[in-house]
Amino acid sequence: MDTPGPILDRIGGTPMVPLRRLSEGLPVPVLGKCEFLNPGGSIKDRIARAILDDAEARGRIAPGATLVEATAGNTGMGLALVAAARGYCLVCVMPEKMSADKRAAMAAAGAEVLIVPNAPPSSPDNFQNVARRMAAERGWFLTDQFANPANPAIHEATTGPEILRQCGGRVGAFVCGVGTGGTITGVGRFLKAHCPAARIVLADPVGSRLAHMIDPSHPDHDAGYQVEGIGGSVMPAVCDPSVIDAAERVGDEESFATARRLIREEGLLVGGSSGTAVAAALRVAAGGCDGPVVTILADSWDRYISRAWLR
Repeated sequence: MDTPGPILDRIGGTPMVPLRRLSEGLPVPVLGKCEFLNPGGSIKDRIARAILDDAEARGRIAPGATLVEATAGNTGMGLALVAAARGYCLVCVMPEKMSADKRAAMAAAGAEVLIVPNAPPSSPDNFQNVARRMAAERGWFLTDQFANPANPAIHEATTGPEILRQCGGRVGAFVCGVGTGGTITGVGRFLKAHCPAARIVLADPVGSRLAHMIDPSHPDHDAGYQVEGIGGSVMPAVCDPSVIDAAERVGDEESFATARRLIREEGLLVGGSSGTAVAAALRVAAGGCDGPVVTILADSWDRYISRAWLR
């Protein structure tokens, strides 16, 4: 019998499913880890709980404190979930590029949402710089997903072991985008230690510079793109590039087309970055490897209902 417990205990332990239609005819299976089935709708629930567990254990915060985070939306939703369950206030700083659906969801969950311009990391208006400034000026706790070591640590402790167990101890490749870099770093470290033949592959939007930083044969191209939550012009502090073996660049059109196929052909209700990851994973599988190709289905379609690509 499944014993009732608090909602935060339902974070993690997500299922893995084969992408049978999309990977038909490929030499190895492509498997999607359904992180969009976490209670808050994304993989970021894992780091939200882990960061606050760590801060509480170190005596940095107690119920009633105000948390502040720079977020594309998913970490904000994860933090809103944990803040509601544990009695914290939450302020989320989000670039204007991100969907109105995410803004509405975070506000409905009790967060105060501050929208700032789509500014580069060097600008004082950049969302991360605004969050840091607000924390320093107002005495709020900066959860700091881009630099907090609790982020990759929770993926090394939970996501990586889950993947290897669900694959029966053998993974050919792990394909993942980089938002903060916590997932690819934590899972990559675990697989390198326990399944060293597995290749770790970055799935990066065209317009992001991260693929070039991993493999200089890719263009050093810094431009706008529509996929949300992954890519960037600088490598995040928690991302360890040494665990990444290769990179695949995927354009918006292919990302969104693949996301629509996941929804309509596999019944997987996912967002655009899952399309990026799966498109890259299909390429990796087509090239062949020693075992299944695993990728992350990072978040749910409900944060993109207003976006034209979903229609």
